[in-house]
Amino acid sequence: MISKGYAKTGVKKNIINLKDHSQGFSQRVVKGGFWVFLLKITQHVFNLLKLTILARILAPHDFGLMGIALLTMATLETFSRTGFLVALVQKKRDIKAYLDSAWTVLVLRGFILFTILYFTAPYAAIFFEAPEAKLIIQVIGLAILLQAFTNIGIIYFQKELEFDKQFVYLLSGTIADFVVAVSAALILRSVWALVFGSLAVAIVRLIVSYLIHPYRPRLSFDLYQAKELFSFGKWILGSSILVFLVFQGDDIFVGKLLGVTLLSFYQMAYRFSNAPATEIAHVISNVTFPAYSKLQDNLPSLRQAFLKTLKLTAFISIPLAGGIFILAPEFTNMFLGEKWMPMVPILQILVFAGLLNSIGATAGTIFQSVGKPQIDTKWQLIRLFVLATSIYPLSIQWGIMGTSISVLLALIVSTAGKSFMVVKITQCGMREYGKVLVFPLISGIIMASFISTLKICITTVEIWQFFLFAGIGILIHFGVTYLLDKFFNYGICLLIKESLILLKGS
Repeated sequence: MISKGYAKTGVKKNIINLKDHSQGFSQRVVKGGFWVFLLKITQHVFNLLKLTILARILAPHDFGLMGIALLTMATLETFSRTGFLVALVQKKRDIKAYLDSAWTVLVLRGFILFTILYFTAPYAAIFFEAPEAKLIIQVIGLAILLQAFTNIGIIYFQKELEFDKQFVYLLSGTIADFVVAVSAALILRSVWALVFGSLAVAIVRLIVSYLIHPYRPRLSFDLYQAKELFSFGKWILGSSILVFLVFQGDDIFVGKLLGVTLLSFYQMAYRFSNAPATEIAHVISNVTFPAYSKLQDNLPSLRQAFLKTLKLTAFISIPLAGGIFILAPEFTNMFLGEKWMPMVPILQILVFAGLLNSIGATAGTIFQSVGKPQIDTKWQLIRLFVLATSIYPLSIQWGIMGTSISVLLALIVSTAGKSFMVVKITQCGMREYGKVLVFPLISGIIMASFISTLKICITTVEIWQFFLFAGIGILIHFGVTYLLDKFFNYGICLLIKESLILLKGS
């Protein structure tokens, strides 16, 4: 017979082991978040520098041509997406037996897409009334073929939260893009600088994927395994198609109806307005998806993790959107040049779309991690419906500004719906959900109002004043947040402190 003392000791040891495991898992999540955040910040700096340099060297028309090529490529990629990689991350058991089958399907897909892209390039050029785009589309299609051969073993970086290795893999392509694109722009002064930069990304990441992970994929035609992965991936495919239509459908519409040059203004505005908030959401979702997947059977832990994620996302995204809105004219004139000033009103509208994207992304990750990606698919369909019914009349009335308003309206509807569903799944309550969003909203409004007042007092903003305004905005945000935390139990200071402790301990 086992003594009571021994039984109590065993239970105590199990509790300690569970606590250690939980703490170790939290440390891995925080450490992973640090590496992904560092990656996105570094990538954003390189991309910002690249766009700033190229925007002054190249004409808006060049960016429009590249945009058409990327749209054509993205169309084919999206409508043939397998969802295998997401399915591999979501699976609870070991995935090694599935890797070769998944890699084989991706390679075959790459060959098919490259062939289709090559032969449909002339028709895409005719559709957009841009004959120069034909050769660009055919050459950039090589990037799809190269990406298909990427070592599938790197999926473990995301699944096992080894984002320090993913940092090396992804950053290598970003640096290659920057060096090649800027060098080519200085020499060629044409759209081919952008094309060669995109090819450099695919080549370098292909090589690095095999250097950084020991797995060596080989051809395998196991249809059963492929079918099993697709059973989950079909919802990712459906959602991806809808996401493409709502994210790229406006680009296709602008390029066809309003022309290549206006497309370049619209796309550039979208990049700068959406990139910061969207990249933050992407950083967090990269880490939280595998983390949520491991917590999918533990509702209290999943709910707590989600609310912390939402709180951190809102804390960063809301004031950032306010800062971009207020300083958009000064930023565009100083860094991109006067020829890009027509995009400022569009940028200011789309910055709110980027904010909603970041909030909605926190919900989408929950849907995927609990095995219900169809929820996200359904709300993307509703978003597409709102966009499709409003984009034409608004664009005819107000041009690309009307297109921006249509995009924002569609996001308001879909984000509200996804928020309701994520509250239902996590059982966190609408009051708790709203509390997480209200405090950073108050801080963001105060910060934006203060900077706006400063701008009124100064006739012409110099570069040093631009950075001074940005710095003051950051200080105001942190100051207001501290007061809200102290008097209204916001909780963000404790969350940041816990994250730093876990990061230091990892």
